[in-house]
Amino acid sequence: MKYKYKTNINCGGCVASITPHLNANAKIKSWEVDTANPQKVLTVETDTLSDEAVREIVVKAGYKAEKLSQ
Repeated sequence: MKYKYKTNINCGGCVASITPHLNANAKIKSWEVDTANPQKVLTVETDTLSDEAVREIVVKAGYKAEKLSQ
C-alpha cells in the first residue's frame, strides 16, 4: 500500500527531523517527501500499517499529515 499525505514538512531540516521517526518503524518499506510540491507530499509505502498509524507517527514527530485521495 502507498499512502500520500499533504504535510508541513517543507525543507531539508524538516526531512532530517522526521527521518528517525519513519526509519524506526520496520513496517515502513520506503518513504519520501516531495518538498518541491506545493503540498509537500509525503509518500509512505507499507504492507501492514494503517493510514491512522502512519499519520500518528508523523504527528508524534511534530508535523501535520492530511491524507490525499489516491
